[in-house]
Amino acid sequence: MQRLTNNIFFNLAVLTFGAAVYSFGIKDIVVAKGLMSGGVSGVALLLFYLTGALGPGVYYFLLNLPLMVLGWVSLSRRFILYTVYGMGILSLFMQLLPERALIADPLLAAVFGGAVMGAGSGIMLRTLGSAGGTDILAIWLNQKYNLRIGQFNFVFNLAVFAAGMAFYDPTLALYSIILSYANSKVMDYVLALFNQRKMVFIISDKADAIARDIISSLKRGATFLHGAGAYTGKSKRVILTITNTVEIKRLEELVFSHDPNAFFVVENTFNVLGEGFSRRKVY
Repeated sequence: MQRLTNNIFFNLAVLTFGAAVYSFGIKDIVVAKGLMSGGVSGVALLLFYLTGALGPGVYYFLLNLPLMVLGWVSLSRRFILYTVYGMGILSLFMQLLPERALIADPLLAAVFGGAVMGAGSGIMLRTLGSAGGTDILAIWLNQKYNLRIGQFNFVFNLAVFAAGMAFYDPTLALYSIILSYANSKVMDYVLALFNQRKMVFIISDKADAIARDIISSLKRGATFLHGAGAYTGKSKRVILTITNTVEIKRLEELVFSHDPNAFFVVENTFNVLGEGFSRRKVY
């Protein structure tokens, strides 16, 4: 899988697919209702609404040029080259796709338009590139300060909408905030979809046997954490292991087949990097 995600043609194909999904959300749902999408694409749409000239794809391309320069200086050349392609193909799709009003109700258009755009952005960010725009700033902040990409985009978009309300229909601007929220939540979900794992703590007097079966039967690693019972003061070895949602039931059955009185604690994790799981993606 790691070789596949590093493949040039795989990355270009996924960028193209994500751009098509994102552009569909804009041209077939958002633009028809006069909504803003937030970020650089939102500014491009606003300029298009105000001027009625050129088209949102052209404005998106022009607004991205200075951000490409910033990214070239602060991020890797590989990431920026992929992003230049992603930004270019997205601009082309935004320009060429026909504008259609698929959803009549503006609230539904905001929710589903934001969801489709968030899915498109998340798909593009699953590659070694992005769609450009605020994604460049968001990824830089994510790499430096671990700020989630969707959260940054939502906060940035609130500032854009607040400024836009001075010369834009307030009702449509409020609908656009709903769109932005749906966009950010779906984007984060798509980014976490293939990375989310289950972190499991197992407390049992039969920790050795359980750990051996986790390694031999489930082919998962296990780590002993040394602890002590607060009431009894008895030393215990706590098993820590990571698994996925498919195998969690098998792990549960394995544990309780050894010790019906075991404690089995499951935590959701946003991302797991390491051998057997996701590899760290370097931008």
